[in-house]
Amino acid sequence: MSMQLANLVDVSRGVAATRSRLKKRALLRDCLRAATVDEIALVVNYLGGSLPQGRIGLGPAIVRQLADEPVAATSSLTLADVDRTFATIAATRGSGAQQRRRDELGGLFQRATADERDFLARLVLGEIRQGALEGVIIEGIADAVEIPVDDIRRAVMLASDPAPVAEAAMAEGSAGLDRFRLSPMSPVRPMLAQPADGIEDALEALGEAALEYKLDGARVQIHRVGRDVKIFSRRLHDVTGSLPDVVESMLAQPSERFVVDGEVIALREDGRPHPFQVTMRRFGRKSDVDRLRAQLPLNVFLFDCLHRDGDDLIDRPYRERSALLADAADEAVLVPRLVTASSDEAATFLAGAFARGHEGVMAKSPDSLYAAGNRGADWLKIKQAHSLDLVVLAAEWGSGRREGWLSNLHLGARDPHSGGFVMLGKTFKGLTDKMLAAQTRALLALELGREDQVVHVRPELVVEIAVNEIQASPQYPAGMALRFARVKRYRNDKAAAEADTIDTVRALFDAQAGGGDRG
Repeated sequence: MSMQLANLVDVSRGVAATRSRLKKRALLRDCLRAATVDEIALVVNYLGGSLPQGRIGLGPAIVRQLADEPVAATSSLTLADVDRTFATIAATRGSGAQQRRRDELGGLFQRATADERDFLARLVLGEIRQGALEGVIIEGIADAVEIPVDDIRRAVMLASDPAPVAEAAMAEGSAGLDRFRLSPMSPVRPMLAQPADGIEDALEALGEAALEYKLDGARVQIHRVGRDVKIFSRRLHDVTGSLPDVVESMLAQPSERFVVDGEVIALREDGRPHPFQVTMRRFGRKSDVDRLRAQLPLNVFLFDCLHRDGDDLIDRPYRERSALLADAADEAVLVPRLVTASSDEAATFLAGAFARGHEGVMAKSPDSLYAAGNRGADWLKIKQAHSLDLVVLAAEWGSGRREGWLSNLHLGARDPHSGGFVMLGKTFKGLTDKMLAAQTRALLALELGREDQVVHVRPELVVEIAVNEIQASPQYPAGMALRFARVKRYRNDKAAAEADTIDTVRALFDAQAGGGDRG
């Protein structure tokens, strides 16, 4: 029997209503077990807030207009009904396509109850924030099929999507996970790092550590098979066409079959890095690539090896992967690196990174496996100043010289418990005229509504904020606020789900309260 949309909406509401991770997992487990084989992927996608079809060509104004129409009195929609409609909308092309898409969505909304329509509208607009984020979804899948969560997590890491993993596990059990393997030319999610308070704290946590310069560039994953090279961004977009100089650099390396992890960065003549925004000018360009390459050549620096000459390396310790990387690539394309347990040597290395204009250093456990997609404690990042990646929740129209631009940003940290965002303060400092113009265009495209001078937006844009400290404040819901916040850059390479959490902010606040600034 087909699953009713109303049942899925009830699960979504239940997940949003509880802070208990165990209860979230139980709701997801039961929902997955109630779904048919054909519905598994839809359940995972919809509860995770995504459409299998991706963007369907309908903007917020149309969706909200349709959402104000009369609703159905009783539930009748199935997940299959919803999927067929979205597939039809996504496939609609040609003259009059927008009106036909509108009509299709309007027809779907007319058949939906008020709760169902609200869910569908938020799904189309990317506003599902009910806490059923990927981590707990993965745990729910594991509970549903009674397979260790680490096995599910590993398969998702290799598939870059929990939906096909859920389908395979529900249909075939553990045997179904065998199909998910690291395959050159297919990206896997990058391993992530946690912030550390300082170099001594990192060494205390790791003991002996492999230290690397933390470059303020663009994270890339590079695949090579013979004379074929593919380059994927941090968010797994194929950016090969815009980076021909990086392709040529990789074709010049000794190994002819590898998957490597690294950073692409634009350097000045003195070897110091250009700002991150300058490097990002080269990404995603489909025209003027040769002209931009001549104006802004890129350098690539590698720091990990996931695959080499037919052997997958993600289950080997970092010390082995590093040795194989050094054998596969020339020294000139390797990130500067030091293995040490000495705090004096580590401090000197960190000072060297700062002196060369870099962000800081990474400290990695030599025994760490490549836990793709995870932000584990085996990789730590040490920066010179406090820096948080926060999400823009709203912005205020400027005045005086900034009149006509959205200026003062309302900033929030991610709440991993609720799936929402917690406001921490506002800032307009650090914004250039160019940034003001760009952010005004971007934020208006994400507009949810207005209240006096405030434009509320979908929480999608991530911005790196430098702060002097986190201070106690009764003005904001978490009891904390940013002090002397200023914009460093927009993180176009990061999704809102990768922004810093309120727990990270609270840990920084507690560290300050316990004895000053150690970051």
